[in-house]
Amino acid sequence: MSQTWTHTSPAEPEEQVVESGQTDGEGPGERTPIVVAEQIHKTFRNGEIEVHALRGVDLTIQTGEMVAIMGPSGCGKTTLLNTLSGLDSFDGGEVTIEGTSLADMNDRRRTDYRARRMGFVFQSFNLLPVISAVENVEMPLLVSGVRPAQARKQALESLESVGLGDRASHRPMQLSGGQIQRVTIARALVNRPALVWADEPTGNLDVGSSTDVLALMQRLNKEQGQTFVIVTHDPQVAALCERIVRMKDGEIVENG
Repeated sequence: MSQTWTHTSPAEPEEQVVESGQTDGEGPGERTPIVVAEQIHKTFRNGEIEVHALRGVDLTIQTGEMVAIMGPSGCGKTTLLNTLSGLDSFDGGEVTIEGTSLADMNDRRRTDYRARRMGFVFQSFNLLPVISAVENVEMPLLVSGVRPAQARKQALESLESVGLGDRASHRPMQLSGGQIQRVTIARALVNRPALVWADEPTGNLDVGSSTDVLALMQRLNKEQGQTFVIVTHDPQVAALCERIVRMKDGEIVENG
């Protein structure tokens, strides 16, 4: 499938990335756009059948925001998350993250950028069951080439930040559903990312566990300024977010 990219800058991506998510001269209480999407189109094709998953989507995410993306099943929520984060390609438009166009990154650079500057939380947890919580959390760092001692230190700190420092040696099967999802959040935060993408993070949790996980994400957003973009169908999740973006049939129908 062909893909149209819009190039906005000839500079190398690494030279443009603002590690703090802020621009020079910006005050500590001010915000700058961390993600800017313009006229994003995505079509899935199966033989002669075409599904227009995204139809000219425009969206800006500010540094430090906690944004919920809502809408009925099949409206394009997860497709939007995957295209904005670089997990999936798109057919037309422009996505800029921390001042750098995804078009200016080849596959290797996009993969490296995600490893360094993004965190992901999924409904299915995606933890390895045969290793401990701390080993699951440190794995992205080890894959990125961080030294084992430093990776373990950061993993333990990340588990402490989500209230699971005393469960570091436990395997996933020894943890509750809510604790498992907190481990995935710790893993998402271990590389100290600019932003975290979450796809139905409470979808597999009971009410009590969902409340705990939501409170954790809200605390990380308020106290640490962590940027969250959360795909959800749950009004309880959306109610805790600063902004709700609603989608229908591949388009944003409400933003604010």
